[in-house]
Amino acid sequence: MKYTSSTTEVPDAPAVPRHVAIIMDGNGRWATKRFLPRVAGHAKGVDAVRTVVESCARRGVEYLTLFAFSSENWRRPEEEVSLLMRLFVTALEREVSKLHANNIRLRVVGDLSRADAKLQDMIAGAERKTAANTRMTLTVCFNYGGRWDIMQAVKQMVQAHPGASDFTEEQLAPHLAMAYAPEPDLFIRTGGEKRISNFLLWQLAYTELFFTDTYWPDFSAESLDEAIASYQHRERRFGRTSAQVAETAS
Repeated sequence: MKYTSSTTEVPDAPAVPRHVAIIMDGNGRWATKRFLPRVAGHAKGVDAVRTVVESCARRGVEYLTLFAFSSENWRRPEEEVSLLMRLFVTALEREVSKLHANNIRLRVVGDLSRADAKLQDMIAGAERKTAANTRMTLTVCFNYGGRWDIMQAVKQMVQAHPGASDFTEEQLAPHLAMAYAPEPDLFIRTGGEKRISNFLLWQLAYTELFFTDTYWPDFSAESLDEAIASYQHRERRFGRTSAQVAETAS
C-alpha cells in the first residue's frame, strides 16, 4: 500500500480505528501488587495479548501494533530479560498457528540482530506462514526504538539517493520499519504512565493518545472498548479548524 503522512495529507478518520498501537505496561507491578515474582506478571500479560488480538480482529481493526520489547529494555535485570526472550519463543510456538487459522498476519519489526539464531528463524518462519493473511496485521515491536527506526530509515534513504542533499518525507517514508501500515489512529498505554517512551516517534505525530491506570494483565475487551469510545469522541482536525472538519463531514 502507498504510505501517506498525516503531516502532508489529511487521512480518513474512521469510527473504528484502522490502526491501534499499544504499550503494554504494568506486568511487573501487577505481579508485585499480588506478592508474586515479576515474571508471573509477564506470563499473565501473554493472556492479555491473546484477548486484545481477538477483540481487535472482531471489531474490525486492520492493524494492531504491540510494543513487546524496547531497545532500552536490555537495561533490565538479566534474569528478567532472559525470561522475556523465553516467553517470546513460547508465544510464537503456541500462537502462530492460531493467528494463521484466524487469517491474521504477523510482522515483527525492530533490530533483530540481538535475538539468537533460533528466535530469528522462528520469527522468519512465522512471518512466512502468515504472509498472505488479510483479516488483520499484528505487528510486534521487538528490540525496537523510535529513534532507531528514524535513523535506520535515514541511512537507507541516503543509500537509495546517492549524491542527494535535499530530502522529503515521501523519500524517507518507504524506509521506516512500518512503511506497510497506515499511521496509528489510536495509541493506548496501560499501567498509569503518561509518556510515549520512544515508541513509533515518527508515526504517532497525529495519533489520538489514551492512557489508563489498568495494568496490562487486567486489560480486557471492555478496556479496549473504553479506549475506542474515547477515540470516537475526539475531533480529528489534522491542522484544520472545527468548521472545516464539519464541512468535510457533511
